[in-house]
Amino acid sequence: MRARGLAALAIADFRERTRRPGYLVTLAVAVVLGYLALPPASSRYVIMNAGGYRGLYNSAWAGTVTALAGALWLMIAGFYVVRSAIARDQQTGVGQILAATALRNAGYLAGKLVSNLMVLASMAGVLAVTALAMQLARGETRAVALGALLLPYALFTLPVLALTASAAVLVETIPVLRGGLGNIAWFFVWMIFAIAGAGVPLGFGSVRASMRAAMTAQHLHSPAEFSVGFTQIAHPLRAFTWPGLAPSGGLVTARLVLIAVGCCLALAPAAWFGRFDPARARARVRRAAGGTGPVPAEAPVTDDTRHAERPVPRRLAAYRQLSTARTRRGPAFGRLLAGEARILVQGTSRWWWIGAGVVNVAALAIPDDLVKPVGASTALLLSAAWIWPVLTWSRIGAQRRENGLDALLGAYPGAYRQLAAEWLAGLVLTATTGLGPLLRMAITANGKGVAGWIGGALLIPSLALLLGTATGTHRAFQAMYVALWYAAVNQLAAADYMGTVLEHDRPAGPSPVLFASAGLSMVAVTFTIRAVHHATR
Repeated sequence: MRARGLAALAIADFRERTRRPGYLVTLAVAVVLGYLALPPASSRYVIMNAGGYRGLYNSAWAGTVTALAGALWLMIAGFYVVRSAIARDQQTGVGQILAATALRNAGYLAGKLVSNLMVLASMAGVLAVTALAMQLARGETRAVALGALLLPYALFTLPVLALTASAAVLVETIPVLRGGLGNIAWFFVWMIFAIAGAGVPLGFGSVRASMRAAMTAQHLHSPAEFSVGFTQIAHPLRAFTWPGLAPSGGLVTARLVLIAVGCCLALAPAAWFGRFDPARARARVRRAAGGTGPVPAEAPVTDDTRHAERPVPRRLAAYRQLSTARTRRGPAFGRLLAGEARILVQGTSRWWWIGAGVVNVAALAIPDDLVKPVGASTALLLSAAWIWPVLTWSRIGAQRRENGLDALLGAYPGAYRQLAAEWLAGLVLTATTGLGPLLRMAITANGKGVAGWIGGALLIPSLALLLGTATGTHRAFQAMYVALWYAAVNQLAAADYMGTVLEHDRPAGPSPVLFASAGLSMVAVTFTIRAVHHATR
């Protein structure tokens, strides 16, 4: 009976999540990834590069390339798709209903793990079908071997997806990681997995050894470098025949251990997860207060107390404070901008502001030529200043829908003014947190650095507003911006939106005008999205 209830919980959760736009977008990207993984023979890009060689497009190669690339893609993108299952139960009240049933913590967490894995596995299934279609479309060999095609998904993709599904459950049960910090932390976990892909996490080492053996048997030079990822190449790769991987017992055992570790991570919170039980919440309050007696029950609701003021939900606290604030005189748009700025930074601790202030003071105090090349210290501090507010930026455009106020604010007569004020509030926050590096570059007459700062300052709130409005969630910006910031910090010139990648003491990235124009274009697209939403209400 319990197994039937667990299956029903997992299936219902799976059906609900497959109707979301984020799931469909991830599926579409999986199809594109399958297309890119098997490019034309004359292509100048590749997903898997075996040191200047590629495998003949048979089932083994198609399945392996798409399985490894899909594992990396679904580990990062799939995590953000599935990680809100428990929070949604709490927001919709389903969790409180489940708390009154006989379902135990372990059963509830197992149901969420299974539903997460079903969502991710469905994405991997679409990728496998795409791989088969691309093998037939390329036409290098039309002999289909389903076993060779699907084996890499069972060996490499499924264990990673199990770990991802388990991590999504674990993160939601740890208060510190439940918010945006968990999203950012997972990005760096994913980076570690991607870098260590040749080992246990991805299992790429066994594939590399098998390909080397096949190339040696065909009297080809066995290269030292193998890579998985989108890479530009100077000339098309030469083809060799790879019959596929013959997995050893050690490899299979390692993959099973990885799945078992994931299951343990998902079920471990059963020891502390309250499962929305208000009795446990009252017990925690009593322990925090140092009391030993029972917590008084709530007073009965009567006609005299029915309309008494009730506690305001935390997610609406910012808007409630605005409604009780005293009216101030001044231009209407100025008051609107001030209100949006207060909503944006609502709940930010003083320690957060102290940290932002320390970075700005350091940018002014540290000499510009302390680190070579000149300006590197300022660039480093600007990078630190513009990762600090990432959780606050992610609220832009998403707060109204996440707090259930979309319908209420949709009736506001100046909807476009409200959107402009929200964007300007984000711009003010961006300028404030990066003010120290800007002043340092102005003092040293670093005109190119100032121009790069302006381009980045316009891009950041625009990207947050567009993603927040389009997706209705803060997770999209957190994932995309951290990836963009990480690329810039690692000296990828094409992603240098801050002007911090220096070459001969000058920014080496694209023109700041490009980023500024992209930012303003994003604002225009956001206005269009809001207009469409307003017209179709």
